[in-house]
Amino acid sequence: MKEPLVPVIPMSHTAHIRSHRKPRRSASTLAMRAGVAGGVLSSLAVAGASGSANAAEPVTQTLELPTLTADLAAQAAKSADATQQAAANYQLQAERDAAAAKAAKQAKADLAEAKQKAAEAKKKAEEAARRAAAERASRNATRTTLAATDSGSTSTSTSTATGSAAAVISFVKAQIGKSYVLGASGPSAYDCSGLVQSAFKQIGVSLPRVSQDQSTAGTQVSLSNLQPGDILYWGSAGSAYHVAVYVGDGMFVGAQNPSTGIVEKPLSYDPPTGAVRVL
Repeated sequence: MKEPLVPVIPMSHTAHIRSHRKPRRSASTLAMRAGVAGGVLSSLAVAGASGSANAAEPVTQTLELPTLTADLAAQAAKSADATQQAAANYQLQAERDAAAAKAAKQAKADLAEAKQKAAEAKKKAEEAARRAAAERASRNATRTTLAATDSGSTSTSTSTATGSAAAVISFVKAQIGKSYVLGASGPSAYDCSGLVQSAFKQIGVSLPRVSQDQSTAGTQVSLSNLQPGDILYWGSAGSAYHVAVYVGDGMFVGAQNPSTGIVEKPLSYDPPTGAVRVL
């Protein structure tokens, strides 16, 4: 019996080359692809049906932001604190710089003012020293003149007083030994200007009450040309602080102070500054 003939299928002329052969797919691969394709088609079918059913309703989509983890939150807080601290430090430094600049400016102004005051004080001290030296020289000259007067070497001092001058001298000598009381004008007590005013009042001559005014009440005379009855004063003319009456022979009578009362003293005891003549 003859075997049946099997048809021969001609082979491609490139079949013997491996790269031209179609790769065989395993059953598992085909099954997986079929399953995936089936799932996708099923999902599309469901989505299409759902979309058709809800076509009239708007679709709202909610997006959720990622939540910071604890580490990220801590780092953010730390960075914010560092930034705030840096800003505070910068402001503090700016305030310190401004305060330092203001203090330096004030110190410079204070130094300039102190230098000016020191210069003024020095100038005043020098002026006071010059005045003191001039006053000492003047007093020395006055003492020399009065010493000569006390010794009788000058002819301008005489104990012989006549007329009104003699009456004034007689009055003040009669008050020697009485008390000195500030503001008193006799008869039991006097102050310096009260005694002089009362003495001249006896002869009808009206004098001011205080020593400042009495030192300019008459004609200014030199201490080297005194006459009995002249008014002596201590201090500047117009601002004298003490007065007395010259009685001749280099002597004066005056209400000196509460401890001595009314006394007669030589001119050298307390040299006067000047004298005025009203008689």
